[in-house]
Amino acid sequence: MNAITEKLLGLISDFTGSFKGAYNIREDGSCAGRQSSENIVITPKTDKPGIDIHVAPGTAEETVYIPACVTHSDVEDLVYNDFYIGEGADVTIVAGCGVHADGEEAATHNGIHSFMIGKGAKVRYLERHIGIGEGTGKRIINPVTEAHLGEDSYMEMDTTQIEGVDSTDRRTSATLAARAHLVIREKLMTHGSQAAATDFVVNLSGEDCSADVVSRSVAKGTSRQVFRSQLSGNTRCSGHSECDAIIMDRASVSAIPELTANHLDAALIHEAAIGKIAGEQLIKLMTLGLSEQEAERKIIEGFLK
Repeated sequence: MNAITEKLLGLISDFTGSFKGAYNIREDGSCAGRQSSENIVITPKTDKPGIDIHVAPGTAEETVYIPACVTHSDVEDLVYNDFYIGEGADVTIVAGCGVHADGEEAATHNGIHSFMIGKGAKVRYLERHIGIGEGTGKRIINPVTEAHLGEDSYMEMDTTQIEGVDSTDRRTSATLAARAHLVIREKLMTHGSQAAATDFVVNLSGEDCSADVVSRSVAKGTSRQVFRSQLSGNTRCSGHSECDAIIMDRASVSAIPELTANHLDAALIHEAAIGKIAGEQLIKLMTLGLSEQEAERKIIEGFLK
């Protein structure tokens, strides 16, 4: 792998020279390194770009890394990664993406991930996105995630995009079987003229399943954010969707919720709050010796923590 890839890996997956266990490193559309483990097997697809990741039933507390890096402008990467999580497995998946623009053309990564999660399995999915580089070309990341949660399974998605990405269209859909539980935590910050769209679609189709979707974002400059969430309760279930945003400068934020109850015992809730940083918060921190800019930074860091 090249030096830019190593730098991006450190930013998106805390890479320190090597990964322990199973991993697949994608660099500019090609494989820069791959390793399976006893319980996690990674194989390349034969019909399209991407990999299949098979996690054996009963796998206990293992981690698999599948970072993707675009290291220069004029690259448009597209990858399909499919995860097959065996019954009763417990696994953490680190799937960060970094793009580096060094010229006038765009640096783009489109990642399409699908999850088939077996009965009683537990998945923690960490996705960190970042854009860097001195080029004038746009840094673009468009992640798509589709998850099918089996009975009694659990999936936690933690997605973070804090800086450097000029355009992103983030689409996540999930279907839950009986007693499955989905937790999503999104943290997002845009600045300058950046644009970000988030779209969550969750089908609560199994009795006593639940979903908890929370997005926290900060919009600065003239950036634009749109948050959409659709929860459909098709049986006895519970669903919660929440969007909290801080707006600054001349930015704009839209929150568009949609709740559909198709069953008498479907309990669905949506919450949304968009506003500026409260003046009393700034004043309190400034009385402790911080400048206005330092106080703003501390408030934003705490909000997105």
